[in-house]
Amino acid sequence: MRITVTVNGEQCTRDVEPRLLLVHFLRDELGLTGTHWGCDTSNCGVCAVWLDGTPVKSCTVLAVMADGHEVRTVEGLAHGAELDPVQQGFIACHGLQCGFCTPGMMMTARWLLDHDADPSEEDIREAISGQMCRCTGYENIVRSIRWAAEHGGGAQTSDAAADTEPAPGREEVRA
Repeated sequence: MRITVTVNGEQCTRDVEPRLLLVHFLRDELGLTGTHWGCDTSNCGVCAVWLDGTPVKSCTVLAVMADGHEVRTVEGLAHGAELDPVQQGFIACHGLQCGFCTPGMMMTARWLLDHDADPSEEDIREAISGQMCRCTGYENIVRSIRWAAEHGGGAQTSDAAADTEPAPGREEVRA
């Protein structure tokens, strides 16, 4: 099947097998290896990307389902040579650890901060609860996200924030 997907602002057209997962499309077809591939069952969350502004686990989305849609990956966080505050926070607070979960964590953190410029520790932990980090007790990751919030990482820094709505059910979690 021929699909056209806008990835990090760039339109990409490719012929793909109907069964190709979005994670493999991004990594193998487009060379965007920042999106990691972990479990293929949506348990680990390392493959989180945005599909039309909403975080999804790309191991459970077929590439053909992204046809005509926008995808944002961790490579799309930086603004030119300037790192996003979320990326800066992960560096400043040692949230990187081994780095395997980092892209998914960063994408989730960016989404959270786009919707809540000053989340509590509880809000942060809830937001990242769909992702596994095997290196830490999440302390440095939570600190990294708080650092980003405290250093201009709120919604005003993200182009995508204005056009996205919270995922279904998120309002109840935040209330």
